[in-house]
Amino acid sequence: MTGQKTNPVRVLLVDDDPHIRLVIAQELMADPRTLLVAQASSVREGRKAIRQHEFDVLLVDLNLGDGDAFSLLEYLRPIRPSVQAVVMSVIENDEQVIRAFELGASGYLAKNSWFQNYTQAVLQVANGGAAITPNIARRLLQRFDRVQSPESKRRKPDEAEQLTAREKEILRMVASGYTSDEVGSRLLISGMTVNTHLRNIYRKLQVRTRAQAVRFASLRGLF
Repeated sequence: MTGQKTNPVRVLLVDDDPHIRLVIAQELMADPRTLLVAQASSVREGRKAIRQHEFDVLLVDLNLGDGDAFSLLEYLRPIRPSVQAVVMSVIENDEQVIRAFELGASGYLAKNSWFQNYTQAVLQVANGGAAITPNIARRLLQRFDRVQSPESKRRKPDEAEQLTAREKEILRMVASGYTSDEVGSRLLISGMTVNTHLRNIYRKLQVRTRAQAVRFASLRGLF
């Protein structure tokens, strides 16, 4: 598991609210499994920090003084393609959530509804999960239910509809932030079997990572 005392997950924090930034920074620094390598308060400072520091997870507020998280996600991907990103916001807008996933984010947290700690979110995405505030995940899952209605099933089949019921179930759980082992525990199968299902999902959706699979499913209305 990524994020041990001897090898903590390195985090870059970008938020233009100094109070919120301090609270999150203190939380990350208090846990030996995470290492806060740098902080920034704007898009400009965020870009500079992305270039200057080695890190594993970007924790970024959606609305910054000189721009938004989306521009930072676009800047991040070609420079540090292996970095996982989590967007934070006081706004719970489904289209913004989907946009964040489209640009490569692995998580989206609504600040007013996120009752767990940010360290947990960082560790989730660093270990292949997706950190999503539960009420946002619930709304996205409701989209999935609408897609499964009789009317929607009469649409022309696409790549997403090639997934089996079990594969869709696993993809939904991954999108909700569960790791392979956690999915396996809940479905009474091994983590290795979950990873086999994920490889099949990647092949069918023609993607390479969990984040890409979640983005694809979001854009297709699977949840």
